[in-house]
Amino acid sequence: MSTINHEGVKRYLLTLQEKISHTLAQLDGEKTFCEEVWQRDEGGGGRSRVLTEGRLFEQAGINFSHVYGAQLPASATAHRPELAGCHFQAMGVSLVIHPRNPHIPTSHANVRFFIAEKPDHPPIWWFGGGFDLTPYYPVLQDVIHWHTTAKSACDPFGASVYPRFKRWCDSYFFLKHRHEPRGVGGLFFDDLNEWDFSTCFAFMQSIGDHYLPAYLPIVEAHQFQAYSEKERDFQLYRRGRYVEFNLVYDRGTLFGLQSGGRTESILMSLPPLVKWRYNWQPEAGSAEAELYEKFLIARDWI
Repeated sequence: MSTINHEGVKRYLLTLQEKISHTLAQLDGEKTFCEEVWQRDEGGGGRSRVLTEGRLFEQAGINFSHVYGAQLPASATAHRPELAGCHFQAMGVSLVIHPRNPHIPTSHANVRFFIAEKPDHPPIWWFGGGFDLTPYYPVLQDVIHWHTTAKSACDPFGASVYPRFKRWCDSYFFLKHRHEPRGVGGLFFDDLNEWDFSTCFAFMQSIGDHYLPAYLPIVEAHQFQAYSEKERDFQLYRRGRYVEFNLVYDRGTLFGLQSGGRTESILMSLPPLVKWRYNWQPEAGSAEAELYEKFLIARDWI
């Protein structure tokens, strides 16, 4: 059984945050990330980085957090009673990128590690994470590239891994009250401890390391594409779905708020501008209708 290396996980997460924020700031070319280091009264803290009003990115947030405490929120122990009475640590990097151009999709990625310990009991630990894509005017080749890269991240760990975590992503990022997916999916996994620690950690690193290769070619392909006010308006309308999911269903958001996390950092995933409309429907045969009919469906993209 491999040794649980908390510090190795933390070093990787901080390095990942640094690499992604540096790369995205270089690509934007106009704005850089502002950084805020924060502390949590109950234990731990984090490093939040946010870029706003850039050339490409209207808002991009990349958050590292490492929180710990003597007890978990009641909501966590209700579902996992074995965690009652445990000291816990939770650390991760979470990011959401909201581009200005509606032809560039919104993207999300997260990698995280959790461990709970109490005297005379073996530690309870797991990894989680994934990445997913939320386009407004999708291009099939972009979606295929996204999923092909996701599959490449999983392939060294077994042929069944990508199909399993792809299906989990489809079911997780689903707005039940709308009966529609949030986007075109990707990967999602949680409670991962079925391999030894070293293998699970290596898998989490593979997911984190494949985010930029999955997303950058899509951004670069559309960064100079012209768009109309109608397309911008549709982007803001569809961003409303993002807000609904994050505030109603997202596990990371709920855990962060319930565990006394820093609200500004937790809610940095929300877009800076958004619209809702009563009972809006796309015009038949339009590019907006194509999103619903051809892309907001669970299918094998590869």
